[in-house]
Amino acid sequence: MDEIVVGIDVGTTKVCTLVGRVEDSRAVSIRILGVGIEPSDGIRKGIIVDLAAASKAIKRSVEKAESTSGLEITTAMVSLAGAHVSSINSRGTTGVPGGIITDNDIARALEQAQAVAIPYDREIVHVIQRGMTVDGQEGIRTPVGMHGYKIEVETHIITAAGATVDNLRRCVGAAGVNIQQFVLNPLASAEVVLTEQERLMGVAVCDIGGGTTDLAIYVDGDVWHTMVLAVGGNHLTQDIAHGLRLPLAQAEEVKKKQGHALKSEVGMEEFFSIRPFGEDNDSRINRQDLAHIIEARTEEIFDLIMQEIKRSGYDGLLPAGMVLTGGTSALPGIKRVASDALGMPVRTAQPENLTGLVDKLGSPAYSTSVGLLRWAATMRQSDVVISSETRSRRRSRGEQGMDFEAVKNWMKRLLP
Repeated sequence: MDEIVVGIDVGTTKVCTLVGRVEDSRAVSIRILGVGIEPSDGIRKGIIVDLAAASKAIKRSVEKAESTSGLEITTAMVSLAGAHVSSINSRGTTGVPGGIITDNDIARALEQAQAVAIPYDREIVHVIQRGMTVDGQEGIRTPVGMHGYKIEVETHIITAAGATVDNLRRCVGAAGVNIQQFVLNPLASAEVVLTEQERLMGVAVCDIGGGTTDLAIYVDGDVWHTMVLAVGGNHLTQDIAHGLRLPLAQAEEVKKKQGHALKSEVGMEEFFSIRPFGEDNDSRINRQDLAHIIEARTEEIFDLIMQEIKRSGYDGLLPAGMVLTGGTSALPGIKRVASDALGMPVRTAQPENLTGLVDKLGSPAYSTSVGLLRWAATMRQSDVVISSETRSRRRSRGEQGMDFEAVKNWMKRLLP
C-alpha cells in the first residue's frame, strides 16, 4: 500500500501544504496529490506575531490541500525557522559491559550526549548523530556487533525557543492537524537539493526565504552546523520601497519583475515605469539604480553568512561550495554575488523529478515544502518513532530513559 505523507511549510511570506503519495520507497519517488498555497499572515521573520491571523492562514492552506487531494489531513511534518533556533555539538560516552556493542549501548551513549544544560525555556528539535568512536578509533558508522569497551557518539543538537514552538504548535493544531515532527528549514531543503556526493565532500545549503536565511553545513555526509539569520528577501523589498518611495506590495512586484542582484549585468539604457508615493504620473527608473539597491543588501546577507561559516570553523571543509535555494535565490545575478562574497563554488537548486500537481512547485521557493515530504517518506521507511513531539510529551510528564527500538530505527534514518 502506498504511503501518504503531508508537509506544512509555515514561512514568512507563504504557507504551503503539500500532500504526497510515496510511489517508490527505494527512490523516494513522490507524486503530489494536493497543494494548498496561501499568503502568510501574522508571521514575521519566521516567528508567530499574531496567533489568530497565523492560524487562519494555516487553516486556509490545509483546506486547499484537502480539497485538491480529496484526503483529510490529520498529521503533518511542519517546518521551523527563526532566529530563536540555535545549535550545539555534544559528545556522549558509555562503557560496553559485554565487550560486544549492542543497540542498547548506542542508546545509552546518545542519552549521555543529550545530557547537556538546556535552558528551561528551550526545546530540543533535532538530535543528529555525527559520528562514533570505538576505543579511540574514529569514523565508525555502524558499530553494532563490533568488539569494544568504550563507545563515544558525537551529536548535533538543535534547539528552539519553547514559547515560539508552542505558538506554532497551537496554530497548526487550530487547523485540526497534529504535528508529526518539526523539521528545521535547511534540513528539509537539503533532502531535495543536495546530492550524496556533495554531502560527503562538504557543502553548505543556504535557504533564503522572505524573513530568514537558513544555513546547514554538511561534512562527511552528516550535519555539522546549523544556523538561522533574521534577514531575507523582505529586506530587499523594504530597501526598494525606501529607495524608490513605493508601497511594499509594489516594491515586491518591482523586485520580482525588474530586479537584478548585479548592477554590472544590467544595461545603462534599461528603464521601467512606476508611480512613487505622492506622484500623479509615472516615473521612469533606470534598472541599474534598482540593481544597485539590491546588490548592496545581497552582499550584506552573504557577508553575514560568511562570518557565520568562519565562526563555525568549517570554512575550509566545503570543497563542494554552497547550494542556494529558497524564493530569493531565484533573483537574477544572486549566484554570482554569492560566489564573489564567499569565495567558493555556488549553484542554485529547486525541486526536480516531481509528478502529479507540480505546476507551481518547480521553483526554489518550494524546496522546503517538497523536502518535508521527502523527510517524511524517509522516516516512514525507517519506522521512526522518536520525534520532537514525543520528547516534549516525555519532558512534560517527567519521563526518563529512551525507547531503544525507536533509537535503533532513528539511527537508520540518520546514518548514510
